Amino acid sequence: MRRRDFMVLFGGAATWPLSARAQQQPNRPTGKTPQVGLLMPGPAAHSAAILGPFYQGLHDLGYIEGQNLFLELRNADWKSDRLPALAAELVGLKGDIIVAWSTPAARAAKQATNSIPIIAAVMADPVGDELVASLARPGGNVTGTTFLGPELVPKRLQLLRDIVPGLARVAALLHPHAYGEHTMANIVKDVEDSARTLGMQLQVITADGPEDIAGAFSTMIKEHADAFIVMPSPMLFGEHRRIVELAAKDRLPGMYQAREFVDAGGLISYGANLDDLFRQAASYVDKILKGTKPAELPVERPTKFEMVINLKTARGLGLTINRDILLVADDVID
Repeated sequence: MRRRDFMVLFGGAATWPLSARAQQQPNRPTGKTPQVGLLMPGPAAHSAAILGPFYQGLHDLGYIEGQNLFLELRNADWKSDRLPALAAELVGLKGDIIVAWSTPAARAAKQATNSIPIIAAVMADPVGDELVASLARPGGNVTGTTFLGPELVPKRLQLLRDIVPGLARVAALLHPHAYGEHTMANIVKDVEDSARTLGMQLQVITADGPEDIAGAFSTMIKEHADAFIVMPSPMLFGEHRRIVELAAKDRLPGMYQAREFVDAGGLISYGANLDDLFRQAASYVDKILKGTKPAELPVERPTKFEMVINLKTARGLGLTINRDILLVADDVID
């Protein structure tokens, strides 16, 4: 089920999930019903849009909100400095599990507790950011899923060059504080090395927050970028519609990290299916509630990367997609 099509059906409740929608909820009712805290870096509207697969995964495993599971949701509104306090709130509720979306939320949760199990969904580099000892043996109270895989950036740039004739100048849209210093340094090095190998001139353009994205596109146009690539970031993912709209206004071909950009009208994406990673987070909840320790649950990596192309957008940009590329695409939107 695509998140854009997710209908409220958890346990048949017409308003599911009521407790997860509220930013502030009283402590759970007395009894042994498990409580799961959700720590989200973005605003409430963004959380509602992306959590559908997670809720569906819980539903498929037999969990019914308000009956055999309670949820507590906290949203940081893309203000990373709020995450520690929100994580502390969830720890204070003495719940059974914290599910943290993205590396920044997971780091805040880990700093707040070393005893409550933490399921970190769509981490970047869990080992490099010191969230786990290793992918196979996390070793502490954190486990979850990671979206990174080998050769992602080189593959993205190669695909972009294949569909944009004469591509010479490419801009990389970067959220510089999306992850830990180690991971961010590696992300920048990967895109710089890949551009150099492919003979492209690269300009890294930063956006610290949603308010900086329009200015970043103005810089791309001033610097005569032929196309751009969006680097991994929860914030940039959350602003995918705005990014696609600005790219269309400036007629800039874009390579994106996830299909949600292409569904919204972006040109092409290559990366992990984030719906699958969120659905997997529900299985971690189930295993931990049944007694498995986070240290015993390996961090799961994507098993498949998907390429999605929007032909309507390509035609609007005057681009003709090679038939060989179309044949290997996982989905073509027309």
